[in-house]
Amino acid sequence: MNYKALGNTGVLVSELCLGTMTFGSDADETESTRIFNRCRDAGINFFDCSNNYSGGKSETILGKLIQDCRDNVVITSKVSQRVGEDVNAIGSSRRHIMLSIEQSLRRLNTDRIDIYFIHHFDPITPMEETLQALDDLVRQGKILYLGVSNWAGWQIAKALGISAKNALAHFECIEPMYNLLKRQAEVEILPLAVSEKLAVIPYSPLAAGLLTGKYTNNNKSVLGRIAQKEQYSKRYSNPRYYEIAQELSSYADKLGVTPASLALCWVMSNPAITAPIIGARNLSQLEDSLEVLDLDVELEILHNITKLSDSLANATDRLEEELDDGFKLRNR
Repeated sequence: MNYKALGNTGVLVSELCLGTMTFGSDADETESTRIFNRCRDAGINFFDCSNNYSGGKSETILGKLIQDCRDNVVITSKVSQRVGEDVNAIGSSRRHIMLSIEQSLRRLNTDRIDIYFIHHFDPITPMEETLQALDDLVRQGKILYLGVSNWAGWQIAKALGISAKNALAHFECIEPMYNLLKRQAEVEILPLAVSEKLAVIPYSPLAAGLLTGKYTNNNKSVLGRIAQKEQYSKRYSNPRYYEIAQELSSYADKLGVTPASLALCWVMSNPAITAPIIGARNLSQLEDSLEVLDLDVELEILHNITKLSDSLANATDRLEEELDDGFKLRNR
């Protein structure tokens, strides 16, 4: 296992992060324990969670599993998604953050959360209120570092500016969706992360299982997230996605590797990426992902994989400057 610096923090994390969304739902406590122990055996020290996963059960199970290794693992949790029927049981207000952190700490049975993420953008609560609440929790020692997930590039940049202006703790880690089918992060978010030295732990590197090769345009009913959960079937409804997945699967067969490991390898090859988040409902699925640790893929193969996917538009249409010799000279 290789370890990477978590952005600009000095903390070292494994190049793979285990997502625990399946703990307490698709994976019962016994299977979750097997998955966790296998990850620890493989050298993974990084575990991602959220207060809304499995209605809080994921945090409870993870809390039990880390008791004998708490100081040797880096754990995350999140706030902002709905966690109850009350009108205020959602969002990034100071009130909701302060209530949620205490609940998460109790379920995780720990005195601090290493990285605490704002899970989604809250259009109602001012950023200043959210960032001040997070800063207070950092000063109290209940959070060590701040993170953000599912925000646009401009939203992250604005928050970094507010934090700098007001001398508040700032985001150190971002968690965007990123895989061969969903590459929007390449346009603004990943360049921002490189510029500001932010850690990047992308979720859904296997596109909810689509890039494992088990789904096709003619067979979308295979047991898995896309077949069972509407949000994933909508997210990956484009028939083109299934064509790309099949092309990747065929390419993986030629190379003698699993499509899952090849898709993960492609995500990990981006220099902006710190550690993709892998998930599994059982030990067999986990082993397919862990195979990536043994891969040594040539640059040409990675380029070929990139070509399977559709290209993206640039962040700006004004490209004349890129062709200007004066700008080239200044960038040498």
